Amino acid sequence: MAGTGAPQSPRLVTPGSGAVPTLLKAALPSIPVVGSLPGVRKGPASSFSGLTFTRPPVTVERAHVEAYAEVCGFPSKDTAPLTYPHMLAFPLHMAIMTEPSFPAPAIGTVHLENAVTGHRPVAVGESLAVTTSVGAPRPHPKGTVYEFVAEARVGEELVWESTSTYLRRGRGDADAPGGYSFPHTSPNGTVWRLPGDLGRRYAAVSGDHNPIHLYPWTAKALGFPRQIAHGMWSLARCVAAIENRLPDAVRVDAAFKKPILLPGSVELGTRVLDDGIAFALTNPRSGAPHVVGRSTAL
Repeated sequence: MAGTGAPQSPRLVTPGSGAVPTLLKAALPSIPVVGSLPGVRKGPASSFSGLTFTRPPVTVERAHVEAYAEVCGFPSKDTAPLTYPHMLAFPLHMAIMTEPSFPAPAIGTVHLENAVTGHRPVAVGESLAVTTSVGAPRPHPKGTVYEFVAEARVGEELVWESTSTYLRRGRGDADAPGGYSFPHTSPNGTVWRLPGDLGRRYAAVSGDHNPIHLYPWTAKALGFPRQIAHGMWSLARCVAAIENRLPDAVRVDAAFKKPILLPGSVELGTRVLDDGIAFALTNPRSGAPHVVGRSTAL
């Protein structure tokens, strides 16, 4: 994966301030008048060159892994699911997004794509040092995108990495790259019925308490007809469905298309490729895609 080239030395962050203070910091820049105050006002995108945050090494705890596995559909094992280290990187994502120097407010920024690479399985009980970097924004046909690159190491060994691409809608560049392209994957008849509290259950294990995922009234306040599933839950659920066919060293790329309304239903599709597996989650009635992606053996 390509790095961001963020110039700063890593800034140490200790997560643990809680959901409400984090949400408040995320929301303030979007509030009229308040968003223009010193310490809240976002800096200009033109002068932003990047940030790098790191956290103290954290042990992969069995109880947390099992709670995550249960809500995402993974089996209970002595190794963490491929997507699990994102739980340890996400607090750094939020710490960067709530920095005044980061140009885009966290609320309203859309998770567009994700690439996850596992270089080897991460065992329960291992201690991971996690760093997240973001570089300068780049143009997109629908606005501006920011790529958050996370790395997890055991000692000096790089065991896991990811690139999370976030879109800030606005004036786009029609000539800019539009993102990933994936093989077409037809539904295979596997339908998952998703409960209305799925977003709250995933928030409890992930720390992602974005209001669009929690309740109908909090989602409606931000422009959705009702709450929607987390993108990283939908990716994790797809990975869980194909996990027994993935090698120990693997990359998974995915694009998030239409939101999954909760409660609701999605239909899975998978297709074997020469070097991996293509997958998709679609609306069972309309066929509209929610998530599309593929794995690639390393």
